[in-house]
Amino acid sequence: MKGTIYKSTGSWYSVKGEDHAFYKARLKGKFKMEGITSTNPIAVGDQVAFDMEDELENRVMINDLFPRRNYVNRISPANRRMHHIIASNLDQSLLVATLKDPRTSVGFIDRFLVTCEAFHIPAIVLFNKADIYGAKEMELFENRKAMYEAVGYKVLLTSVRTKQGIDLLRDVLHDKMSLISGHSGVGKSSLINEILENENIRTSEVSDWSGKGMHTTTFAEMYDLPKGGRLIDTPGMREFAIADISKQELSHYFPEMRAVMNDCQFNDCMHINEPGCAVKKAVFNSSIHEERYVSYLSILDSIQERQW
Repeated sequence: MKGTIYKSTGSWYSVKGEDHAFYKARLKGKFKMEGITSTNPIAVGDQVAFDMEDELENRVMINDLFPRRNYVNRISPANRRMHHIIASNLDQSLLVATLKDPRTSVGFIDRFLVTCEAFHIPAIVLFNKADIYGAKEMELFENRKAMYEAVGYKVLLTSVRTKQGIDLLRDVLHDKMSLISGHSGVGKSSLINEILENENIRTSEVSDWSGKGMHTTTFAEMYDLPKGGRLIDTPGMREFAIADISKQELSHYFPEMRAVMNDCQFNDCMHINEPGCAVKKAVFNSSIHEERYVSYLSILDSIQERQW
């Protein structure tokens, strides 16, 4: 039978079959994936084939993995030389950010967007907790919205308390496979519960087949949306900021830089101090936002440190 991975605890998986039933699954032998150095061969969102292993316990054996359309990974916290695949077969990715209590930095948002660009996954920036924003925060939101929309990103404003933007968010998620991420404290869980129409995903329940908490900070988990589509909750966004991106290719993942970089005097221009740099010229004349350029330099430095 064919199915989709909904949850992983490392050694066991929850897979939804074509018959719409959920099964407890484990891997058959060792899975190897060409070209990918990963701590986990199977990830949430993967399409797999499986055979029944124990009908009484509803347990199955995964014996094949179907080709992925795409995937997102992060550096493994257990082994910095390896990667952990967070989710696969995505239509879009959402970052939940806030402008107050706590305030999400432009640098953090840009790292998320660079990651999505690198994996060719459309990205959306969602500013939550609109109900606590005053005039200062709303002015900042308009500035952020203008900055990101200018380079092609969709920007949303929501509040779970007042229901502002919730219907629009439902429309954006409808019939899509969506990844949702964000720092702790930005209201991501409350937002997901609202979208799932009061299904409480934050529980202390312990799985009877893995012996671990159902909702941890380590693994992604997917939920079916009431009116079509799937939402993948990904705790630990901080961990997958930038992986598999070299200093030389970073500027390709800033759309506004990508649009002008062919006009640079040198093909290997890093857009720092080189003469004839079209990117720095665009920053100077404000066609590239200065804050985005500062983010580029900061990410570039972090890649240099990691490679060193």
